Amino acid sequence: MSHSRIATVCLGLLVLAGSGVSAQMAAETPRPLVSAYDSLADTILGAKQTEWNLVHSILAMTYQHAEAVAMQAKGKLAAGQNAGEEIERLAALVSQIGNEGDASVAAIRKRLVEAGHHHHASGELTGKYDEGFVIVTREAKKAFLEAAKRIAKLGGSADASALSAEWSKVAAEFGKLHEGAR
Repeated sequence: MSHSRIATVCLGLLVLAGSGVSAQMAAETPRPLVSAYDSLADTILGAKQTEWNLVHSILAMTYQHAEAVAMQAKGKLAAGQNAGEEIERLAALVSQIGNEGDASVAAIRKRLVEAGHHHHASGELTGKYDEGFVIVTREAKKAFLEAAKRIAKLGGSADASALSAEWSKVAAEFGKLHEGAR
């Protein structure tokens, strides 16, 4: 239901509730209006939790994809093969984790921010989160983007141990995202 439709329903309830209210009762907000507002609050807060769950799923799927690509690259490197494509793809996926999604997700985040929705408004003010971010803090974003650069620099002829070392840093940072998770 759109916000304007919810407002219209609430206004209608207010008019109906106010039409038969005695002077003594006028000081209290009618129970049906309180219940409607309480229900609306549940919906808004539920949407915020749903946003968190969805972004968490996007990050988890991207991480799992990156993990599989890292394993493919390590396998190729261990076999003495060039893993340039895999390493390039891995760097891009780690960057997506740091950016809390790819460009299509960023476009949705931008739309939400432009509409006034900030999952962590206070966290944005203190510098903990970039505007509109839900899970990835600025500190984590920096760590992921730096890791993506280091992975990209490894190139296709890197050795498996160097790639493993870089991947372990990504895995550790990803684990930190879930400390204290909802």
